[in-house]
Amino acid sequence: MTHSIDSFRREARAWLADHVPKTAPPPDGPESRDYALAWQRTQASGGWAGIAWPREMGGRGASVLEQIVWFEEYVRAGAPSPLCPTFVAVNHAGPTLIACGSAEQKAFHLPKIVGGDAIWCQGFSEPGAGSDLASLKARGTVDGDHLVIEGHKIWSSFADIADYQELLVRTDPTAKTSKALTWVICPMNTPGITVRPIRTMAGVYKFCEVFYDSVRIPLSNIVGDLHNGWGTAMSTLAFERGTSSLAQLLALLHKVEWLLERCPRERPQMRARVAQLRAEGAALRAMSYRLALDSADSTPDSSGSLVRVGFAEYAQRVNAAAVDLFGIDAPEVVGLHGLGHDYLDAFSETIGGGTSEIQRNIIGERVLGLPRGPR
Repeated sequence: MTHSIDSFRREARAWLADHVPKTAPPPDGPESRDYALAWQRTQASGGWAGIAWPREMGGRGASVLEQIVWFEEYVRAGAPSPLCPTFVAVNHAGPTLIACGSAEQKAFHLPKIVGGDAIWCQGFSEPGAGSDLASLKARGTVDGDHLVIEGHKIWSSFADIADYQELLVRTDPTAKTSKALTWVICPMNTPGITVRPIRTMAGVYKFCEVFYDSVRIPLSNIVGDLHNGWGTAMSTLAFERGTSSLAQLLALLHKVEWLLERCPRERPQMRARVAQLRAEGAALRAMSYRLALDSADSTPDSSGSLVRVGFAEYAQRVNAAAVDLFGIDAPEVVGLHGLGHDYLDAFSETIGGGTSEIQRNIIGERVLGLPRGPR
């Protein structure tokens, strides 16, 4: 096994050295779409796209240990952040279709995702229903062989450049949460959809509002059956909470080492702060690896919230330390690719995918078995 993993690491390292883009990705807009799809196609041509997907679904079929090695080498090579316009498709929509989609949905969408031909966005959060998806109000009404969608979503990453959306709507207003919702594939060029990009405080148009006015979607686009969207959505969020932050975590560990190299010995308190971050990162990495290896043969479960909340808060501490080390006006801090952008962008980490408070409720109730809190 060791020899096999060593060979895998050498192969991954050599391929990345030859193929990682030499230019930084554009911050937003159509150029960021083109860049992300081109990189996805490059990975597909080399057999590295969909690293965790089964081979029969077009992926690499890598073991969990191989996936860990791939992410280590990916970050070491300075490859583009996985948190880019292809992220939702590769890490949310694709795995959800693999787990819950029909044969026709898989045959149509999976090759487009893994091959770099489609961008997806997520339509879960609403102005009055962010982490509490059970209270969402966007509705889908069955009309013949279509769902007619009315409502409003927000914080939909890359919706302005997406081809499809994983959309969660209320289809039975009288049912309890587990039977009230439906997960549906929404083509973003469908008549009645209006997208309004939102500029974040980090200076980029990363999120969007999406409005639906009598949007007609075929019933054949439902994933996981009508009124079964809660179960399908939990499958989607399990992937988000369990697997998607590994590459970002490893990138943060590289950043901590970089900070430590540049922290002068004349600033012992700052060096102690960065050293503490190194220790925290090592512990978080060990937990992430352990949970990933323990769930190698199963769908990610609620234990992923341990990783999610740990990573989110760690990212904020690392980026705050980076700005404090250099100073707010330093060349390393200013600009869309500077540490200041990373610091401002990290504020979203404890919100996206469920707030830290929601993650702790999940950990308490579903991992530790504690009594449910008041609703």
